[in-house]
Amino acid sequence: MNPDVAADLKDLSATLAGVEAVMDLEKLRADVAELEEQAGLPDLWDDQERAQQVTSQLAYKQSDLRKVTELRQRIEDLEVLYELAEEEGDDSSVEEADAERAKLREQISSLEVRTLLSGEYDEREALVTVRAEAGGVDAADFAEMLMRMYLRWAERHGYPTDVYDTSYAEEAGIKSATFRVRSPFAYGTLSVEQGTHRLVRISPFDNQGRRQTSFAGVEVVPVVEQSDHVEIDEKDLRVDVYRSSGPGGQGVNTTDSAVRITHIPTGIVVSCQNERSQLQNKATAMGVLQAKLLERKRQEERAKMDALKGDSGSSWGNQMRSYVLHPYQMVKDLRTEHEVGNPGNVLDGEIDDFLEAGIRWRRQSAAEAS
Repeated sequence: MNPDVAADLKDLSATLAGVEAVMDLEKLRADVAELEEQAGLPDLWDDQERAQQVTSQLAYKQSDLRKVTELRQRIEDLEVLYELAEEEGDDSSVEEADAERAKLREQISSLEVRTLLSGEYDEREALVTVRAEAGGVDAADFAEMLMRMYLRWAERHGYPTDVYDTSYAEEAGIKSATFRVRSPFAYGTLSVEQGTHRLVRISPFDNQGRRQTSFAGVEVVPVVEQSDHVEIDEKDLRVDVYRSSGPGGQGVNTTDSAVRITHIPTGIVVSCQNERSQLQNKATAMGVLQAKLLERKRQEERAKMDALKGDSGSSWGNQMRSYVLHPYQMVKDLRTEHEVGNPGNVLDGEIDDFLEAGIRWRRQSAAEAS
């Protein structure tokens, strides 16, 4: 076998071995067996929330186990393919093996990034809020573009999403929207998207066709679980009910079922209008409020630790990415320096490279700070 190819295959095998060690395949197999046992219990669906948790965890862990075992098998098969191709002097088989090696490298690298998600809440599902910031109607339009980008990303990966609330702007776009991404590690993965996103383009809303810069903010928090303790006093809440509405104020519900909750001490406001009943909307909105209060508590604790360490805190939560559509085409992450020249694809949900670069950058920054 070509020495360079042999060295590369050895390197791929070693990288995968590192991933296997972090994922702890023995424990993963035991977890799958235990969850399969729980999923087979006849009374599982008596508690629907618990049942959904068990079945989704089982599907996710089975997928992880299948992924890593398939990658190991493909490396072994690839070694055989190279040897056979060289013995027979078959150039087309060598090309096929080279293409498979490139695919393997990409997929192992992607799985390796997942092993970097070891934060306290990284395994959780994510609650994402997108808000229009400076830039008027262009900012509202940009906020809707970002929301679609994340929903398309989730769709590409087969992750279910629930849109809890969308506040439409008068002319176009949205003022804000909150949605949930139902996948393990969604929080750890998407948390690197938090911050201010900037769009530069010829405004479709400007009669004179001038270039416009607009901004939208992204907030990502982990979904709360039963084990989380978030104290909320009912006296601290103001609950308003109203009719759900669609774009342009069009009524989509004839009853006052939408719920807006204001947490008076912090000023945090959450809404939900996607459920059928006022009771369901209130329960969902309370879940979002708990998640935001939990995140606020974490940030306060982090700020205290940073102050004790004499650290000014990380700056990655501010302006973090530019999307330029005019006078040239580019999307650039200002923290990682990762950039691409196809904003159309990025805005259609192709953001995995940005996510991976962000996760690696955050891990490196944390290592340098410690």
